[in-house]
Amino acid sequence: MFFGCCILKSGKEREEVEEKLKRITGKLIREHSLEEEEYRYLIDHREDARDPLAREARRVTEQIYGDEIFVRGLIEFTNICRNDCLYCGIRNSNENVERYRLTEKQILDCCAEGYELGYRTFVLQGGEDGYFSDEVLVPLIRKIRREYPECAITLSIGERERASYQALFDAGADRYLLRHETADEGHYRKLHPEGMSFRHRMNCLRELREIGYAVGAGFMVGSPFQTSRELAEDLKFIETFRPEMCGIGPFIPHRDTPFRNEPAGTLELTCFLLSVIRLAWPSVLLPATTALGTIDPRGREKGVLSGANVVMPNLSPTEVRRNYELYNDKICMGDESAQCRSCLDMRMRTVGRRVVTNRGDLRRTPREEMNEEESRGRNGTE
Repeated sequence: MFFGCCILKSGKEREEVEEKLKRITGKLIREHSLEEEEYRYLIDHREDARDPLAREARRVTEQIYGDEIFVRGLIEFTNICRNDCLYCGIRNSNENVERYRLTEKQILDCCAEGYELGYRTFVLQGGEDGYFSDEVLVPLIRKIRREYPECAITLSIGERERASYQALFDAGADRYLLRHETADEGHYRKLHPEGMSFRHRMNCLRELREIGYAVGAGFMVGSPFQTSRELAEDLKFIETFRPEMCGIGPFIPHRDTPFRNEPAGTLELTCFLLSVIRLAWPSVLLPATTALGTIDPRGREKGVLSGANVVMPNLSPTEVRRNYELYNDKICMGDESAQCRSCLDMRMRTVGRRVVTNRGDLRRTPREEMNEEESRGRNGTE
């Protein structure tokens, strides 16, 4: 795995690279689209493109969303998972994790606290825990929807059957986050055990979109075996699938996984890719993730300055947070929810942003609305 910028050998070579970069970045800004090889070239030669693209990404973000930062209240309600992903700290075979499930009352208490703090989106996130069947989740989602009708309910609970996705949507869930982790099937197999299917995961994303969810996808930056080729595939997937939300963060190894000794992803490359994603899909809801804040004390602020416009503070009970450790040294484990909110307000003000109290829905540009209508028209005639 190598993501360093290419070293130029001569003045002529530098001129050629600068000219090609100018063409590629200009195309990205104008057309919001590149070929995979162009994305790869941009990654490999990003040193001179990094700052100009970050400035343009900030301009585009401000044009669509102003100075607003949307907050999502994260409720990590179970760390029990049937899967054994090679990178994940709560993988099924990790015997060093203290497993837990929140009760319905605990989850509803988290929502109540979050609402009082100004959150208007609740994100229910957990491992693929068989206890939380539709029979358990549907009544819970209905209660949240009934109590907080103006709020968005987001689920992030992994791969399920289409009928389950439909039942949860019908109960009142609005959004679903399912990080694809990598858009390359060969790379996917290197990160996951046998029995997990790249095609099934991608099909889940398509089914969620067809049902009517606002869909979130995303990938790790700097994961084992990843090269600029796989990252270029990820960028092209985001550009073409156009998820309403895209969560990317640096890979951070966990001590109890097979990847414990692998190097972590970098803040620099993650922030660069945030800028590229903003320019490829201008309206996307783009989080500055907790993982960014874990690898750098001002990582989330730097993510915002690269084009991010969402943060996801933790509403989970403090006594269980340390047991939802997907990677080493995760931040904000002991902070009370009110502390997290106050801290984020202050941090965002330092970079000229303002945390707002609303659902934070996606806002399409007029050009995107027109493209969407044209796409629906083509699909209707095929």
